[in-house]
Amino acid sequence: MGLLERRAGYYRAKITLTLAAYAGGWALFVLAGNSWTALAVAPLLGMIFTQLGFIGHDAGHNQVCSTRARNRVLGLAVGNALIGLSFGWWVPKHNAHHAHPNEIGRDPDIGEAAPLTPGDRPGPIASWLARWQAPLFFPLMLLRSSGMHVLGIKRLCQRRDHTCATEAALLLLHAAVYLTLVLTVLSPLKALAFIAIQQAVFSVYLGISFAPNHKAMPIIEPATGASFARRQVTTARNITGGPLVTFMLGGLNRQIEHHLFPSMPRPNLPRVQALVRDFCTTTNLGYSEENIIESFRQIIHHLSDTATTATPRPD
Repeated sequence: MGLLERRAGYYRAKITLTLAAYAGGWALFVLAGNSWTALAVAPLLGMIFTQLGFIGHDAGHNQVCSTRARNRVLGLAVGNALIGLSFGWWVPKHNAHHAHPNEIGRDPDIGEAAPLTPGDRPGPIASWLARWQAPLFFPLMLLRSSGMHVLGIKRLCQRRDHTCATEAALLLLHAAVYLTLVLTVLSPLKALAFIAIQQAVFSVYLGISFAPNHKAMPIIEPATGASFARRQVTTARNITGGPLVTFMLGGLNRQIEHHLFPSMPRPNLPRVQALVRDFCTTTNLGYSEENIIESFRQIIHHLSDTATTATPRPD
């Protein structure tokens, strides 16, 4: 059906419009000047940062350009230079997630962590987090982008080669331009408030875009002999909704299709969905599909149940 072929026209339009929104957001910020009104632009820029992140995601999967090198250039431009996240750190991490979704010890998105069982004896901090993981779920999203910044910089400090030098230079360029612009327009107190709001919206938007895809879905034990299709389908959840949901979630709402065909361009995923759904139904793989509110209800319910059943009682 040609669904794995590049969609150059779509991505040219998508990138152009997103860059125009990025420039327009900063223009509004400058026009607002040194006033508290400028803080109203911070949520807008936080959302635009996330939309740029979706483009970087597609570039990381080689969906956009015809060659890996061009996708890397696009990813570095969007990730490192425009939003300040290390593309070189994120790509191998995300590829490992795709290879082993929800697998304990191999999916970096869940790390080494397994659900606690009543016989476990975690430390005091781990025990406290396990007990309060449901109410902390949304507040901790505020730290998502900060954690990604730190992990990306940590990787660059550990590796010393020419690619890391390029990435580091782009991250420093982003930080210098971002901070210079904000501190030039705003007083220090307003600047601090602007950065906090902008990064918080960026973090939460990233969180609500990625969390529904795999949270509260089955966890795979190490060395489980599941087939590729079963591994990808049973650990993923699609989010229902129309074009607005697809736009807001950057195409990640069709997570099952994306995991089966990670290099398929984002706009082609709706066309393959019916085929995938039929395949999953006839092969008894299941096909999880929920609206975004229900997906978060399931996640919170799962975290609450885990905290209730797994937090060890004192001897």
